[in-house]
Amino acid sequence: MMPRMKRGSGILLAISSLPGRFGIGTLGEGARKFVDWLGQSGQAYWQILPISPTGFGDSPYQAFSAFAGNPYFIDLEDLHREGLLPRGALDLCESFFASDPDSVDYYAQYLGRPQVLSLAFRHGAGRLAAGLEAFRKRHQSWLGDYALYMALKGEYEMKPFDQWPEALALRYPAALKEAAARLKEQVDYHIFVQYLFFRQWDALRKYAGGRGIRIIGDMPIYMAPDSADAWVEHDILDLERRVAGCPPDYFSATGQLWGNPLYDWEKLKETEYAWWMRRIAHQLSLYDDLRIDHFRGFEAYWAIPAGAKTAESGQWLPGPGIDFFRRLKKAIGDPPLIAEDLGYLTPEVFELLRETGFPGLKVLHFAFTPGGESIYLPHRYEKNCVVYTGTHDNDTTVGWYRGLAKDELAFLDAYLDGVDEERIHWQLIRLAMSSVADVCIFPMQDVLGLPSSARMNRPQTAQGNWRWRLTADKLDGELSRKLAGLTELFGRQR
Repeated sequence: MMPRMKRGSGILLAISSLPGRFGIGTLGEGARKFVDWLGQSGQAYWQILPISPTGFGDSPYQAFSAFAGNPYFIDLEDLHREGLLPRGALDLCESFFASDPDSVDYYAQYLGRPQVLSLAFRHGAGRLAAGLEAFRKRHQSWLGDYALYMALKGEYEMKPFDQWPEALALRYPAALKEAAARLKEQVDYHIFVQYLFFRQWDALRKYAGGRGIRIIGDMPIYMAPDSADAWVEHDILDLERRVAGCPPDYFSATGQLWGNPLYDWEKLKETEYAWWMRRIAHQLSLYDDLRIDHFRGFEAYWAIPAGAKTAESGQWLPGPGIDFFRRLKKAIGDPPLIAEDLGYLTPEVFELLRETGFPGLKVLHFAFTPGGESIYLPHRYEKNCVVYTGTHDNDTTVGWYRGLAKDELAFLDAYLDGVDEERIHWQLIRLAMSSVADVCIFPMQDVLGLPSSARMNRPQTAQGNWRWRLTADKLDGELSRKLAGLTELFGRQR
């Protein structure tokens, strides 16, 4: 049985949402100031979204790699301090990227970041050669394939790999060797960019740890269909017949059609789940705790026929079950995992969660259905769980409240002994804080009491998500003191 998480509370805020000069949150000064604010507010946890390079729809859950870091998150001011970028380049970047401090312009990042990082590559690759070579060796299991994949995507106008020439799409050795030689400079550039990312990530992780803040990472269950992983690991995937998603649910009456390739769990079992073991070990080297997305997919997963227009025509197929987690424990010990066990739950899913010993998730937005039978009501919690007001997929609490039906409002009013519409976000935060759950996490938007316009993601919509940003002026002392007071009152201080 893995050790339980220490009682505490924390904030959910994506790296992309941090304040900063260059159009998107980074691993630099904005992140360090946020860590300081968390410490002043008595928080023990900072939960983020996946930090991999974003692909289709700018979603961190559809990444070009399950191992690489997102180049957009590299802090340019920190590069300048190291002598890798001239001051003039920063001034140009600020005018190009920072059009709206409240929202990320991903297209501007897509156009501009490679130009800036190429400048750093030309100035710094030689000077950082020793550290770069050590980085190559440490990450050789994935780094070279990822860098070649990105170089080839650049050559083929960012098209998915199944639209490349057949010899490259199917990874014929001679074609790969020729491409690696022909694109050597581009390959070296992508390796250098990853080196910059992981140096800055390691520095931020150390900074947070020194201030008593544990970082909770987030690992999507599936590979993106257009990713270095799918290109390299095609033999462990079902690439032709079925794709991933979930049946009709809270978010969509027709289900969610994600489109990710499904795993061939029988082939994976023959390798003792080797790719997964490498992946989780890599993720655990980056974070203090790790949320594993769509945990119920390890018990059974929703398989949708390729080409289907909605997720309604899928069927449940068996996942690897407890065998996977026993192998994981044997390979790397007791992993500090959090099971995102939301969605269509069955007794078998609850049993798998019990057998693993991982804490599951509770979401207050799902709790107040009339009748009082919801498992998400706080009086039903056990200690070994993590409670949220809402997640990145939910509306903000203010927006959620405004959309409740009359019977839901009546039940919520009774449960809270009176709803205060102006303070509903604090009422739910207090409710989570006062529960027996070991950990409670609040989206930053809920701490600020923001409306639906600050929502991070709308499931089953492909565009316009993941854009919300926090501005530095919102991190004031009064808010910090209020959060710290509640944290201490309910015994969650660090």
